[in-house]
Amino acid sequence: MSQENRLEKTNRINLLFDFYEPLLTEKQQTFLKYYFHDDFSLGEIAAEFEISRQAVYEHIKRAEVVLDMYEEKLGLLAKYEQRAQDIETIRNMLEQSGLEAGEKQSLNGILERLLAF
Repeated sequence: MSQENRLEKTNRINLLFDFYEPLLTEKQQTFLKYYFHDDFSLGEIAAEFEISRQAVYEHIKRAEVVLDMYEEKLGLLAKYEQRAQDIETIRNMLEQSGLEAGEKQSLNGILERLLAF
């Protein structure tokens, strides 16, 4: 796997984790945090929990499958990304509009609130 693909995968897993963390088991949460957030190696995690590297790998892979399953069923990340894209489109349209600066600022504030959900 290329460096770019690994980074893309890590970003996706981190985003999925942000949405679905409470739905994972405590062990899945811990292993994903160590591996993807804290950049621990499989060996480092295995040593920490006194299990094999293979066991760590399998826990992480299973957690990734669970995250993908939740996303497939609930689509929270896809909806968030679509909303962010729509907000950016509206923002660009606002910049090109003939509205006054105060009106643009007010509408941009509303867009920021929408993006925060």
